[in-house]
Amino acid sequence: MSRPSEKDIGTEDSPFLRVECYAGHRADSEPWRLHIGQREVTVAEIIDRWLDPRHRYFKLRGDDGGVYLLRQDTIEDRWEMTLYDSGRRNETRLSST
Repeated sequence: MSRPSEKDIGTEDSPFLRVECYAGHRADSEPWRLHIGQREVTVAEIIDRWLDPRHRYFKLRGDDGGVYLLRQDTIEDRWEMTLYDSGRRNETRLSST
């Protein structure tokens, strides 16, 4: 396993997000730990992933039981959390989680 890389972003309307990634047997890196403000969440499972021309998306389950949808801008190499579901309320639970 190669050394993790870290990418930081933060905007006024979103908490500070840092994503640690590792490159597995392929050249593409995958998130393995999130830092959201002062919280640290280890990725327990990559539920799904997909691409569009400019972004890579990852639907993740954290070790806290939450489901996170992350988007990586592949041109600027920036990360954004676009959705979070704590899984604590059935009426807001994401499908396929």
